[in-house]
Amino acid sequence: MRNFQAGAKLLASAKFPASVWAAATLFTGASAHAAQPAPWEVTFQPAATDMMRQIARFEHYTLWFIVPITLFVLFLLAYCILKFRASVNPVPSRTSHNTLIEVIWTVGPVVVLLMLAIPSFQLLTAQYTPPEEAKLTVKATGNQWNWDYEYQTENTLSFNSAILADSDRAAAGKEDRGAYPRLLAVDNEMVVPVNTMTRVLVTAADVIHAFAMPSFGIKTDAVPGRINEVWFKAEKEGLYYGQCSELCGKDHAFMPIAIRVVSDAQYKTWLAAAGTDLPGANKALMAEVDGKDKVAAAGN
Repeated sequence: MRNFQAGAKLLASAKFPASVWAAATLFTGASAHAAQPAPWEVTFQPAATDMMRQIARFEHYTLWFIVPITLFVLFLLAYCILKFRASVNPVPSRTSHNTLIEVIWTVGPVVVLLMLAIPSFQLLTAQYTPPEEAKLTVKATGNQWNWDYEYQTENTLSFNSAILADSDRAAAGKEDRGAYPRLLAVDNEMVVPVNTMTRVLVTAADVIHAFAMPSFGIKTDAVPGRINEVWFKAEKEGLYYGQCSELCGKDHAFMPIAIRVVSDAQYKTWLAAAGTDLPGANKALMAEVDGKDKVAAAGN
């Protein structure tokens, strides 16, 4: 994705035809909608923050240890089964000690664990150490089974975010199941500006929930009577989905989290209007975002 974005910038600087640039804009804009669970997905969702990229790099790093060790153990099991089965080895060895093997299987795992632990602790430290002060703070309170969001701004804004019923899709203007997938779309998304350090204060009103956004690389428990803190700095505009990741009751599977990342100007316009008319502010924001996507599609 980074290579594509660099290529898109090169296209713009070279003043290519509008249709080519519109197609590139459509591709980069549409990629944000892919930040949601996909059928048969075996990898992480596309990273929208630097922290998530660090997590993905650490995962790739650990695979260089996990895959060879797994294959080696599988080889040893197969070798033992074939080599030492009763039919070809009627008289088993009575060897009880082998100093070299015992040193290897003691020192080897220690070395592997050290090589995993050091970058792991570095990543954990980075997750709890934001590189800059937060410019926006939002309090997220988990309920059975929805979320309350409270913006800690000059004029406090509070609203509830619950799963979007199929019968309400038309009225909300969210009939596109590609952008607003079933069981993940909500009536009111959390809206944040792009490239802005955002702090999320997470708590719960009843039982333990968990606030998780895979594309941002964040996940923390929402505990009644306690406030946990996570932070993120989304680098790409779009609509991102997560879910409550703690078993919290019969409707645990119907407690999605949706965060819409927009430009700073769009965010300020939405925030000013949402204080008095949240549904109207959401529809105006959706119309502007969807309008840009349609313009890009028309130029393709």
